[in-house]
Amino acid sequence: MSDTTCHMSISLDGFVAGPDQSREDPLGKRGIELHGWHIGDPRANEADEVAAGWLMRPRGAYVMGRNMFGPIRGAWDEDWRGWWGAEPPYHAPVFVLTHHAHEPIEMEGGTTFHFVTDGFGAAYAMATEAAGGAGVDIAGGASTVRQALAAGVVDELTLDIAPVLLGSGERIFDGIASFGFEPVEVLHSPLATHIRYRRAS
Repeated sequence: MSDTTCHMSISLDGFVAGPDQSREDPLGKRGIELHGWHIGDPRANEADEVAAGWLMRPRGAYVMGRNMFGPIRGAWDEDWRGWWGAEPPYHAPVFVLTHHAHEPIEMEGGTTFHFVTDGFGAAYAMATEAAGGAGVDIAGGASTVRQALAAGVVDELTLDIAPVLLGSGERIFDGIASFGFEPVEVLHSPLATHIRYRRAS
């Protein structure tokens, strides 16, 4: 599938991460509450399994922000290799937006992190070329998704809306003037309403 996709868990009040993101709280305070549907909550049901399949489907390349890659800010002053251990779940090239150059990091299982200092457009172009027609996913976080939406490159957007109010944190729709998508599939469980949207024709 050559479409560009994006799949995000989001609170009822529009946050995809809580406040005060840190090494101890990579999703911010209470941000983990948005993800129970796919990380082992016993109330998860068949709908959550289907949505997890959407989330984990193989893609040809990924784009993510530095904030999603790790908690380090400024110059690269330690050997950080991502949150995911020796074998990240991507199994494809990942293009990380950053203001600070870094050599690529090759991981087990086919994931290589490439660090792009020329902005979202450059990272997306590199990902599209690397994907070779197999599709690009905008992996997050909030700022990177906003840039992708503003650029109009997302073909399919899936939102897992958790029945949670975070009150503050990181939003993906701030500054986005119009939505431009229509729902094509809706699933639900006690933990989330999963809505798969396609760009309106």
